[in-house]
Amino acid sequence: MGRLINQIEPDALVSAFARWLPVGFHGIDDPLGIPMFVADFDLLTTVDSALQNKLRRWAQRLGVERFLTVRTLFVGTTVTEYALLNTDEPVSALQRIVERYARQYLFIIIKDLPVVSPLLADSENALTSAWLQAGKSLGWVELDGQALAWVPVAPGNDEAYWMQQFSRSRRKDFRRKLRSREQLLIREVRSGDACFQSEVLLREWYTLYQAVYAQSEMHFDLLTPEFFKQILQQDSGAVIFVYEQADQLIGYNLCFEQDGLLIDKYIGLRYPQAQQLNLYFVSWFHNLAYAEKKGLRAYVAGWTDPDVKLSLGASFSLTRHLVYIRPFWLRWILKPLRVLFESDAQVMAVQERPGAV
Repeated sequence: MGRLINQIEPDALVSAFARWLPVGFHGIDDPLGIPMFVADFDLLTTVDSALQNKLRRWAQRLGVERFLTVRTLFVGTTVTEYALLNTDEPVSALQRIVERYARQYLFIIIKDLPVVSPLLADSENALTSAWLQAGKSLGWVELDGQALAWVPVAPGNDEAYWMQQFSRSRRKDFRRKLRSREQLLIREVRSGDACFQSEVLLREWYTLYQAVYAQSEMHFDLLTPEFFKQILQQDSGAVIFVYEQADQLIGYNLCFEQDGLLIDKYIGLRYPQAQQLNLYFVSWFHNLAYAEKKGLRAYVAGWTDPDVKLSLGASFSLTRHLVYIRPFWLRWILKPLRVLFESDAQVMAVQERPGAV
Protein backbone atom coordinates (compact mmCIF):
# COMPACT_ATOMS: atom_id res chain seq x y z
CA MET A 1 0.00 0.00 0.00
CA GLY A 2 1.53 3.28 -1.13
CA ARG A 3 1.28 6.65 0.56
CA LEU A 4 -2.30 7.96 0.54
CA ILE A 5 -4.03 11.33 0.78
CA ASN A 6 -4.23 12.65 4.40
CA GLN A 7 -1.53 10.26 5.63
CA ILE A 8 0.76 11.99 8.11
CA GLU A 9 2.09 8.75 9.62
CA PRO A 10 4.83 6.52 8.16
CA ASP A 11 3.88 3.68 5.84
CA ALA A 12 5.15 1.17 8.42
CA LEU A 13 2.31 2.04 10.82
CA VAL A 14 -0.38 1.62 8.17
CA SER A 15 1.16 -1.67 7.03
CA ALA A 16 1.26 -3.02 10.59
CA PHE A 17 -2.43 -2.19 11.02
CA ALA A 18 -3.32 -3.97 7.77
CA ARG A 19 -1.42 -7.08 8.85
CA TRP A 20 -2.35 -7.15 12.55
CA LEU A 21 -5.84 -5.74 12.91
CA PRO A 22 -7.26 -4.99 16.38
CA VAL A 23 -9.03 -7.78 18.24
CA GLY A 24 -12.32 -8.70 16.55
CA PHE A 25 -11.67 -6.66 13.39
CA HIS A 26 -11.64 -8.14 9.89
CA GLY A 27 -9.87 -6.63 6.90
CA ILE A 28 -11.37 -5.84 3.50
CA ASP A 29 -9.23 -6.10 0.37
CA ASP A 30 -11.01 -3.45 -1.66
CA PRO A 31 -10.13 -2.50 -5.25
CA LEU A 32 -10.30 1.21 -4.30
CA GLY A 33 -6.92 0.69 -2.63
CA ILE A 34 -7.80 2.44 0.63
CA PRO A 35 -7.89 0.76 4.06
CA MET A 36 -11.19 -0.74 5.20
CA PHE A 37 -12.21 -3.05 8.01
CA VAL A 38 -15.30 -4.66 9.49
CA ALA A 39 -16.12 -4.58 13.19
CA ASP A 40 -19.02 -4.90 15.60
CA PHE A 41 -19.77 -1.26 16.36
CA ASP A 42 -21.46 -0.17 19.58
CA LEU A 43 -23.62 2.77 18.49
CA LEU A 44 -23.10 4.45 21.90
CA THR A 45 -19.28 4.36 21.72
CA THR A 46 -18.86 8.13 21.36
CA VAL A 47 -21.88 9.17 23.44
CA ASP A 48 -21.19 11.05 26.69
CA SER A 49 -20.67 8.45 29.45
CA ALA A 50 -23.50 9.70 31.72
CA LEU A 51 -26.02 9.70 28.87
CA GLN A 52 -24.63 6.39 27.60
CA ASN A 53 -25.44 4.70 30.93
CA LYS A 54 -29.02 6.04 30.84
CA LEU A 55 -29.54 4.85 27.27
CA ARG A 56 -28.18 1.39 28.07
CA ARG A 57 -30.53 1.03 31.05
CA TRP A 58 -33.43 2.13 28.85
CA ALA A 59 -32.44 -0.39 26.15
CA GLN A 60 -32.19 -3.18 28.75
CA ARG A 61 -35.65 -2.47 30.10
CA LEU A 62 -37.10 -2.59 26.59
CA GLY A 63 -35.12 -5.71 25.70
CA VAL A 64 -33.44 -4.09 22.69
CA GLU A 65 -29.85 -3.82 23.96
CA ARG A 66 -28.58 -6.24 21.32
CA PHE A 67 -29.63 -3.78 18.61
CA LEU A 68 -27.10 -1.23 19.92
CA THR A 69 -24.27 -3.25 18.37
CA VAL A 70 -24.17 -3.38 14.58
CA ARG A 71 -21.82 -5.17 12.18
CA THR A 72 -20.31 -2.16 10.38
CA LEU A 73 -17.95 -1.50 7.48
CA PHE A 74 -15.41 1.23 8.25
CA VAL A 75 -13.43 3.08 5.61
CA GLY A 76 -10.20 4.16 7.30
CA THR A 77 -8.01 2.84 10.11
CA THR A 78 -7.80 3.30 13.86
CA VAL A 79 -4.06 4.06 13.84
CA THR A 80 -4.03 7.10 11.55
CA GLU A 81 -5.30 10.51 12.59
CA TYR A 82 -7.30 10.94 9.39
CA ALA A 83 -9.22 8.92 6.83
CA LEU A 84 -6.84 7.76 4.12
CA LEU A 85 -8.14 8.53 0.65
CA ASN A 86 -6.94 8.21 -2.92
CA THR A 87 -7.38 10.63 -5.81
CA ASP A 88 -10.49 8.94 -7.24
CA GLU A 89 -13.42 11.18 -8.09
CA PRO A 90 -15.44 11.27 -4.81
CA VAL A 91 -18.96 10.72 -6.19
CA SER A 92 -18.00 7.64 -8.21
CA ALA A 93 -15.87 6.29 -5.32
CA LEU A 94 -18.76 6.60 -2.85
CA GLN A 95 -21.18 5.04 -5.33
CA ARG A 96 -18.85 2.06 -5.79
CA ILE A 97 -18.61 1.58 -2.02
CA VAL A 98 -22.40 1.55 -1.68
CA GLU A 99 -22.92 -0.74 -4.67
CA ARG A 100 -20.32 -3.20 -3.42
CA TYR A 101 -21.09 -3.31 0.32
CA ALA A 102 -24.49 -1.82 1.23
CA ARG A 103 -26.29 -5.16 0.95
CA GLN A 104 -23.89 -6.73 3.45
CA TYR A 105 -23.71 -3.99 6.08
CA LEU A 106 -26.40 -1.87 7.71
CA PHE A 107 -23.88 0.92 8.34
CA ILE A 108 -20.86 2.12 6.34
CA ILE A 109 -18.72 4.73 8.10
CA ILE A 110 -15.94 6.78 6.55
CA LYS A 111 -14.20 7.87 9.72
CA ASP A 112 -12.03 10.86 10.61
CA LEU A 113 -12.28 13.10 7.56
CA PRO A 114 -10.29 16.25 8.43
CA VAL A 115 -11.96 19.66 8.40
CA VAL A 116 -9.42 22.09 6.90
CA SER A 117 -6.59 20.57 8.91
CA PRO A 118 -3.56 22.81 9.56
CA LEU A 119 -1.43 19.67 9.40
CA LEU A 120 -2.26 18.90 5.76
CA ALA A 121 -1.62 20.43 2.36
CA ASP A 122 -4.31 22.59 0.75
CA SER A 123 -4.82 19.96 -1.94
CA GLU A 124 -5.58 17.29 0.66
CA ASN A 125 -8.04 19.52 2.49
CA ALA A 126 -9.74 20.35 -0.82
CA LEU A 127 -10.10 16.68 -1.74
CA THR A 128 -11.53 15.82 1.68
CA SER A 129 -14.03 18.67 1.38
CA ALA A 130 -15.08 17.23 -1.98
CA TRP A 131 -15.69 13.82 -0.36
CA LEU A 132 -17.85 15.44 2.32
CA GLN A 133 -19.88 17.37 -0.24
CA ALA A 134 -20.28 14.29 -2.42
CA GLY A 135 -21.42 12.23 0.56
CA LYS A 136 -24.12 14.71 1.53
CA SER A 137 -25.33 14.90 -2.08
CA LEU A 138 -25.68 11.10 -2.16
CA GLY A 139 -27.63 10.87 1.10
CA TRP A 140 -24.84 10.02 3.52
CA VAL A 141 -25.23 11.49 7.03
CA GLU A 142 -22.43 13.80 8.19
CA LEU A 143 -21.41 13.66 11.86
CA ASP A 144 -18.84 15.64 13.80
CA GLY A 145 -15.95 13.36 14.73
CA GLN A 146 -13.42 13.45 17.51
CA ALA A 147 -11.35 16.53 18.33
CA LEU A 148 -7.71 16.12 17.29
CA ALA A 149 -5.36 17.85 19.72
CA TRP A 150 -2.20 19.47 18.40
CA VAL A 151 0.25 22.16 19.47
CA PRO A 152 2.19 24.40 17.04
CA VAL A 153 5.90 24.51 17.85
CA ALA A 154 8.48 27.14 16.92
CA PRO A 155 12.12 27.84 17.85
CA GLY A 156 12.33 29.20 21.37
CA ASN A 157 9.13 27.51 22.53
CA ASP A 158 10.77 26.17 25.68
CA GLU A 159 9.06 25.22 28.92
CA ALA A 160 9.11 28.81 30.18
CA TYR A 161 7.32 29.88 27.00
CA TRP A 162 4.57 27.28 27.45
CA MET A 163 4.13 28.17 31.11
CA GLN A 164 3.45 31.80 30.19
CA GLN A 165 0.24 30.68 28.45
CA PHE A 166 -1.41 29.83 31.76
CA SER A 167 -2.63 31.67 34.82
CA ARG A 168 -0.40 32.02 37.86
CA SER A 169 -2.29 29.34 39.79
CA ARG A 170 -2.09 26.92 36.84
CA ARG A 171 1.65 27.52 36.47
CA LYS A 172 2.11 26.76 40.16
CA ASP A 173 0.13 23.52 39.82
CA PHE A 174 2.06 22.40 36.72
CA ARG A 175 5.45 23.12 38.32
CA ARG A 176 4.42 21.10 41.37
CA LYS A 177 3.49 18.14 39.18
CA LEU A 178 6.65 18.44 37.09
CA ARG A 179 8.88 18.15 40.16
CA SER A 180 8.38 14.39 39.90
CA ARG A 181 10.84 14.45 36.97
CA GLU A 182 13.59 14.48 39.59
CA GLN A 183 12.59 10.92 40.52
CA LEU A 184 12.57 9.65 36.95
CA LEU A 185 15.14 8.45 34.45
CA ILE A 186 13.96 9.38 30.96
CA ARG A 187 15.48 7.49 28.05
CA GLU A 188 14.93 7.71 24.30
CA VAL A 189 14.78 4.46 22.33
CA ARG A 190 14.25 3.98 18.59
CA SER A 191 12.27 1.20 16.93
CA GLY A 192 14.53 -1.57 15.70
CA ASP A 193 16.67 -1.39 18.85
CA ALA A 194 18.09 -4.73 19.99
CA CYS A 195 16.19 -4.52 23.29
CA PHE A 196 12.95 -5.27 21.43
CA GLN A 197 14.14 -8.78 20.61
CA SER A 198 13.30 -9.67 24.20
CA GLU A 199 9.92 -11.39 24.47
CA VAL A 200 9.87 -10.61 28.20
CA LEU A 201 10.23 -6.89 27.50
CA LEU A 202 7.56 -6.98 24.79
CA ARG A 203 5.10 -8.69 27.13
CA GLU A 204 5.75 -6.10 29.85
CA TRP A 205 5.23 -3.21 27.43
CA TYR A 206 2.01 -4.72 26.13
CA THR A 207 0.74 -5.18 29.67
CA LEU A 208 1.24 -1.45 30.31
CA TYR A 209 -0.63 -0.64 27.10
CA GLN A 210 -3.50 -2.88 28.23
CA ALA A 211 -3.59 -1.07 31.58
CA VAL A 212 -4.22 2.26 29.82
CA TYR A 213 -6.80 0.71 27.50
CA ALA A 214 -8.68 -0.82 30.45
CA GLN A 215 -9.13 2.49 32.25
CA SER A 216 -10.11 4.39 29.09
CA GLU A 217 -13.72 5.53 28.72
CA MET A 218 -13.78 4.41 25.07
CA HIS A 219 -13.17 0.76 24.20
CA PHE A 220 -13.14 0.12 20.48
CA ASP A 221 -9.80 -0.96 19.05
CA LEU A 222 -7.70 -3.25 21.25
CA LEU A 223 -4.42 -3.57 19.38
CA THR A 224 -2.62 -6.91 19.45
CA PRO A 225 0.81 -7.90 20.80
CA GLU A 226 1.82 -8.77 17.24
CA PHE A 227 1.06 -5.22 16.07
CA PHE A 228 3.37 -3.71 18.68
CA LYS A 229 6.03 -6.34 18.04
CA GLN A 230 6.18 -5.41 14.35
CA ILE A 231 6.28 -1.67 15.11
CA LEU A 232 9.01 -2.03 17.74
CA GLN A 233 11.22 -4.63 16.10
CA GLN A 234 11.27 -3.08 12.63
CA ASP A 235 12.74 0.27 11.66
CA SER A 236 9.27 1.82 11.61
CA GLY A 237 10.40 5.34 12.46
CA ALA A 238 9.06 5.22 16.01
CA VAL A 239 10.76 7.16 18.78
CA ILE A 240 9.87 5.93 22.26
CA PHE A 241 10.36 7.90 25.46
CA VAL A 242 10.88 5.52 28.37
CA TYR A 243 10.24 6.55 31.99
CA GLU A 244 11.87 4.56 34.79
CA GLN A 245 12.13 4.87 38.56
CA ALA A 246 14.67 2.81 40.51
CA ASP A 247 15.17 0.46 37.54
CA GLN A 248 11.42 -0.16 37.21
CA LEU A 249 9.55 0.72 34.03
CA ILE A 250 6.84 3.23 34.98
CA GLY A 251 5.66 4.06 31.48
CA TYR A 252 6.51 4.80 27.88
CA ASN A 253 5.25 7.06 25.12
CA LEU A 254 5.45 5.72 21.55
CA CYS A 255 5.61 8.52 18.98
CA PHE A 256 6.51 8.98 15.32
CA GLU A 257 8.61 11.79 13.90
CA GLN A 258 7.40 12.42 10.38
CA ASP A 259 7.50 15.42 8.01
CA GLY A 260 8.09 17.98 10.74
CA LEU A 261 5.54 16.49 13.14
CA LEU A 262 5.92 14.62 16.41
CA ILE A 263 2.89 12.32 16.39
CA ASP A 264 1.97 10.89 19.78
CA LYS A 265 0.40 7.47 19.24
CA TYR A 266 0.47 5.13 22.23
CA ILE A 267 1.22 5.30 25.91
CA GLY A 268 1.76 2.53 28.41
CA LEU A 269 1.52 3.22 32.14
CA ARG A 270 2.10 1.29 35.34
CA TYR A 271 -0.60 2.17 37.84
CA PRO A 272 -0.65 3.64 40.45
CA GLN A 273 3.00 4.74 40.14
CA ALA A 274 2.43 6.64 36.89
CA GLN A 275 -0.36 8.66 38.49
CA GLN A 276 1.67 9.34 41.61
CA LEU A 277 4.54 10.62 39.46
CA ASN A 278 2.21 12.72 37.24
CA LEU A 279 3.62 10.95 34.20
CA TYR A 280 0.95 12.28 31.83
CA PHE A 281 1.99 15.88 32.57
CA VAL A 282 5.69 15.03 32.53
CA SER A 283 5.42 13.34 29.14
CA TRP A 284 3.43 16.24 27.67
CA PHE A 285 6.12 18.81 28.45
CA HIS A 286 8.89 16.37 27.52
CA ASN A 287 7.33 15.87 24.09
CA LEU A 288 7.02 19.62 23.54
CA ALA A 289 10.67 20.09 24.52
CA TYR A 290 11.73 17.31 22.13
CA ALA A 291 9.74 18.84 19.25
CA GLU A 292 11.28 22.28 19.86
CA LYS A 293 14.80 20.85 20.13
CA LYS A 294 14.40 18.92 16.86
CA GLY A 295 13.00 21.95 15.01
CA LEU A 296 9.62 20.32 14.37
CA ARG A 297 6.57 22.40 13.44
CA ALA A 298 3.94 20.70 15.62
CA TYR A 299 3.24 18.16 18.32
CA VAL A 300 0.19 16.03 17.45
CA ALA A 301 -1.32 14.77 20.69
CA GLY A 302 -4.19 12.63 19.38
CA TRP A 303 -7.91 12.21 20.07
CA THR A 304 -8.31 10.99 23.63
CA ASP A 305 -8.81 13.10 26.78
CA PRO A 306 -9.70 16.36 24.99
CA ASP A 307 -10.59 18.14 28.25
CA VAL A 308 -7.18 17.38 29.76
CA LYS A 309 -5.36 18.43 26.60
CA LEU A 310 -7.36 21.62 26.44
CA SER A 311 -6.22 22.39 29.99
CA LEU A 312 -2.62 21.87 28.82
CA GLY A 313 -2.95 24.45 26.06
CA ALA A 314 -3.68 22.27 23.03
CA SER A 315 -5.43 23.54 19.94
CA PHE A 316 -8.06 21.40 18.24
CA SER A 317 -9.38 20.65 14.80
CA LEU A 318 -12.45 18.51 14.33
CA THR A 319 -12.82 15.57 12.03
CA ARG A 320 -16.07 14.46 10.45
CA HIS A 321 -17.56 11.09 9.65
CA LEU A 322 -19.72 10.17 6.68
CA VAL A 323 -22.27 7.50 7.57
CA TYR A 324 -24.30 5.51 5.07
CA ILE A 325 -27.38 3.94 6.67
CA ARG A 326 -29.03 1.41 4.39
CA PRO A 327 -32.70 1.56 5.50
CA PHE A 328 -34.23 4.93 4.76
CA TRP A 329 -36.52 4.73 7.79
CA LEU A 330 -33.54 4.22 10.13
CA ARG A 331 -31.73 7.13 8.51
CA TRP A 332 -34.84 9.25 9.13
CA ILE A 333 -34.93 8.24 12.84
CA LEU A 334 -31.21 8.68 13.56
CA LYS A 335 -30.54 11.90 11.66
CA PRO A 336 -32.14 14.24 14.26
CA LEU A 337 -30.36 12.32 17.05
CA ARG A 338 -26.89 12.82 15.62
CA VAL A 339 -26.02 15.49 18.21
CA LEU A 340 -25.85 12.65 20.77
CA PHE A 341 -22.84 11.21 18.91
CA GLU A 342 -20.90 14.48 18.61
CA SER A 343 -19.60 14.92 22.18
CA ASP A 344 -16.20 16.32 21.12
CA ALA A 345 -17.87 19.22 19.29
CA GLN A 346 -18.33 20.91 22.66
CA VAL A 347 -14.55 21.02 23.03
CA MET A 348 -14.40 23.43 20.12
CA ALA A 349 -17.01 25.65 21.78
CA VAL A 350 -14.97 25.71 24.99
CA GLN A 351 -11.78 26.49 23.07
CA GLU A 352 -13.40 29.49 21.38
CA ARG A 353 -14.44 31.11 24.69
CA PRO A 354 -12.07 33.81 25.98
CA GLY A 355 -9.91 32.60 28.85
CA ALA A 356 -10.61 28.92 28.16
CA VAL A 357 -7.05 27.90 28.99
